[in-house]
Amino acid sequence: MHKFLPIAYFKNQFLPFEDAKISIATHALHYGTGAFGGLRGIPDPQNPEQILLFRLDRHCKRLSDSAKYLHYDLPADKIKTVIVDFVKKNQVKTSFYIRPFIYTSDLGIAPRLHKIEKDFFVYGLELGDYLSPEGVSCRISSWYRQADHSLPLRGKISGAYITSSLAKTEAVESGFDEALLMNAQGKICEASGMNIFVVRNGQLITPGYDQDILEGITRDSILTLAKDLGIPTIERPVDKSELFIADEAFLSGTAAKITPIKQVENYELPKTRPITEKLRDKITAITENRDPNYQDWVYVVPLG
Repeated sequence: MHKFLPIAYFKNQFLPFEDAKISIATHALHYGTGAFGGLRGIPDPQNPEQILLFRLDRHCKRLSDSAKYLHYDLPADKIKTVIVDFVKKNQVKTSFYIRPFIYTSDLGIAPRLHKIEKDFFVYGLELGDYLSPEGVSCRISSWYRQADHSLPLRGKISGAYITSSLAKTEAVESGFDEALLMNAQGKICEASGMNIFVVRNGQLITPGYDQDILEGITRDSILTLAKDLGIPTIERPVDKSELFIADEAFLSGTAAKITPIKQVENYELPKTRPITEKLRDKITAITENRDPNYQDWVYVVPLG
């Protein structure tokens, strides 16, 4: 069972998590007309009286952009203020995950985005490793990633995640940890809720935005770090067959962080992962505010 944080933000106020409830007639519940974000908070290893949030501004901007798809004007500064207050009120002493959510809150049955009430809430839960840091086995899903011309994939639109749910369950029920999805062109694009990277001959490869992927914030961070570390990087389509002969492969995301892929279908990947480990060590140091070169990526929230 999840251990939810005691305080939530709901209907423009902070209140106990168990009191933040919606009606069964809520529009977004029926049509997937919502958009969400997700970011981690960790106690500062050097100072337990403050919480560290990774790339808070970027997360707030992406959620604000997602709101635009729902015809909802929610400024990034408003989201940021609520999240900071949310962290202070919960006084969390362990690693946790924050879920801000935008949705059509009207009680109605017509699928639409015009002339309908929207709202915004935030809740959180304690969260350690989402996937095993030792690595995961992956199945290539029979379900395909949606195309951007049919659904705005640059936003984390809640309705889009039925595909992720189908793919994840298919993978787990067939003996794997995670699913990899192909796009309509038959190219590997991402996992059920994470971006994917492949290493071949010392080069870091990842699908580009033209491959119907989410604009991942951890993904963006990895590309910046790889450039700064002198790791050759290219964004291009990735074939299924490349995964079977990859030197390394890993998933990235807010919940997953950097998670190695140890197996794709019945193909075992090498256990030595120098580039994956180098990037994982670097991003861990940054999120723990131990790297002075990237301190602008870390937002410090004092609990006192």
